Amino acid sequence: MERNRDRGKLKWTSLMLPEHLERLRDWQREDEYIERPELTDWELQTMQETLEVAWRRRVETSIKTWHDGEVRFHQGEIEALDLRTMTIRLRDPFGTERIHVEDVIDVQLSKETGGV
Repeated sequence: MERNRDRGKLKWTSLMLPEHLERLRDWQREDEYIERPELTDWELQTMQETLEVAWRRRVETSIKTWHDGEVRFHQGEIEALDLRTMTIRLRDPFGTERIHVEDVIDVQLSKETGGV
């Protein structure tokens, strides 16, 4: 009786062809894909003002970005707003990262500093 243990997904994986596994992965990626939200002029203006306030005050900022069907969250202090390359340089405890302005879909100041 001990030899007949259920191995869960492991027993089915060996029966699948590589093409099947690839199709399942593609299907999962399609299922998890998020459409880019359409932003109004009002929302864009509000984000611009919030970015400027966060940069001038040097406060903790939360930035939500969309890239290739995926939403990512970034948090840190804005070091610079580079108008030439249209990027935001954000410093967090792990280092500095550059965020493209066209990827930004939401900006908020941290709760400790209050709103705009």
